[in-house]
Amino acid sequence: MSTFSFDHIVHYVKDPISVIPRLWKRKIHSDIGGEHQRRPTHNVLSYFGLSYIEFIGTSNKEKLQQMNHGPFSMIQTIIDSEFTEGFKRFVLRTDNINKAKSHFLKKGLLVHGPIPLSRKKSDGTVLEWKLLFIGDNNSSLEYPYIIQWGKNDELLKSELIKDGTIIRDETQPKFSSINIVVNHLTDTVKRWSKIFSLTTSEKFLDDELQAKCQTLHLNGGNITFCKPINHGPLAKILQKSGEIPFQVNLFGSRDESFKLYGGRYKIIKS
Repeated sequence: MSTFSFDHIVHYVKDPISVIPRLWKRKIHSDIGGEHQRRPTHNVLSYFGLSYIEFIGTSNKEKLQQMNHGPFSMIQTIIDSEFTEGFKRFVLRTDNINKAKSHFLKKGLLVHGPIPLSRKKSDGTVLEWKLLFIGDNNSSLEYPYIIQWGKNDELLKSELIKDGTIIRDETQPKFSSINIVVNHLTDTVKRWSKIFSLTTSEKFLDDELQAKCQTLHLNGGNITFCKPINHGPLAKILQKSGEIPFQVNLFGSRDESFKLYGGRYKIIKS
């Protein structure tokens, strides 16, 4: 059986560089990632250990739309959203992507990949990885896609600390979880827990979101599904954008909530 860890969530923004000063004001470290090879996209990254947020943008929408991205791809999700800013997809990490592919095929899912990709970092070095995309024809909620980096977790973290991508600063918040709005809470949690072999919390009410929620426990960052229970802000998100990730939660030294380019962020005092 394949095991997975939370790797990162993708937040599409028109100008990733503009994210950096806005996060620094909240004492959240972020830095330029670099440009992807073979496609006109670039990113800014905000790391919390090995879990991170990728703020991705494109320098050429027309060229990106004309490229073949394959089924269930993250780029196609961005295109289908008409380049609306906000959270799009998230990524789970594995150390054996071929084993993961077999796992998902046995679960009856459709798969595309693994696909080798790379990005030129700001220091000129090239970072390599493989992606696996999964899906089915019976769900409006897109599944996460799967990544295997070219290095194991220990070496990858060591290099990211060395080049300053991961900072050792106690004031830097820690990654906690993401929230996803759904139409059917029980069925979605049951399906995802089986597919990814994850344990679940009890259902609970979130008064602030005005939703009934349930969490899947995952190394590196939990996944909390929320179903609106009345006509609050979450119901509006579901009506406008469908079933999508809508919030990133961090542990920090203060309680704070803010919106950033179509995404909601919440810092919880730990």
